[in-house]
Amino acid sequence: MSIAPPCIAVVIPYFQREPGVLARALRSIEAQQGCPLPVHVIVVDDASPHPASEEVTATGCQSVSVRTIVQANGGPGAARNTGLDHTPEGTRYVAFLDSDDEWSPDHLARAVRALDAGFDFYFADHHQLGKAVSAFERSGRIKVAEHQALNFESGEPAADLYAFRGELLRQIIVGNPVGTSTVVYRYERFGQQRFRVEFTNAGEDYLFWMELSQCGARAVFSTQSEARYGRGVNIYAASGWGTDSYLLRVHNEMKYRKLTARLFKLDLPLRQHLRRSIRQLRETFALDVLHRLAHRKPLPWRLLRAHIALDPLAPLGFGQVFLNRILPRRSA
Repeated sequence: MSIAPPCIAVVIPYFQREPGVLARALRSIEAQQGCPLPVHVIVVDDASPHPASEEVTATGCQSVSVRTIVQANGGPGAARNTGLDHTPEGTRYVAFLDSDDEWSPDHLARAVRALDAGFDFYFADHHQLGKAVSAFERSGRIKVAEHQALNFESGEPAADLYAFRGELLRQIIVGNPVGTSTVVYRYERFGQQRFRVEFTNAGEDYLFWMELSQCGARAVFSTQSEARYGRGVNIYAASGWGTDSYLLRVHNEMKYRKLTARLFKLDLPLRQHLRRSIRQLRETFALDVLHRLAHRKPLPWRLLRAHIALDPLAPLGFGQVFLNRILPRRSA
């Protein structure tokens, strides 16, 4: 019985309305240099208005294999799960890339080298949509001095690679530095891990990283920017006050925080942090509803009922708006 050689699988959830978006992501995969493992791409067409098959055919990838799977719309988490369910035999690592993002040419090579040094979870700095400054530099969430610079067995220092020191779960809850399109992890050890499909546009990736961490995954990161986020169908870029996607995002973020409090054993500072986040989300929820009423926009009653069921104290947010926003203006 032959054993399949090790490889790296790239999972791309796809839902786009415009042509050309996926092609840029695929070209950035083809442009990878120095990756020691063969690359297999799995594009999961999540009932996209613009079919993935047209993009794949137009790109004409030759140096990497590309498989397209079409499914009913289930959101990015469900699409990534489908990709994970169809990884080829011999998959050692899985990398995630959103369909409107692009990698630097050395991303996979650096990730594989770092993971081969005994780590399980890799992430890197990146440039978010429309930002000239990288995410690590802009947010200040990663303090390099607190982590250990990587050195390979040859004694050669690893440029910009660091073993994560501390609790990754705590880091994600307090200030998540992990960009999904920079993640590469050891699938051969954590092949049963899946995204929670009840989250359609917020929180499913954070929970995945935290659950990997709680299962013992050792994290390593790069301070080099290795991905640039693009403008396709982007739930964060397209979500604004008064839109259904914005309110759904608030709902999912509330669900994520409440589930985090139930799933993980947290110390007092983390529980207090979550309570503050929940109060802020209540105020945000109330502000969005008030924005809709002020602009005579329809209210999404089904979502409102679901949100009240999730967080019965949500109406307190209107009191917070009065105390924190309206009353100070009247007193000024």
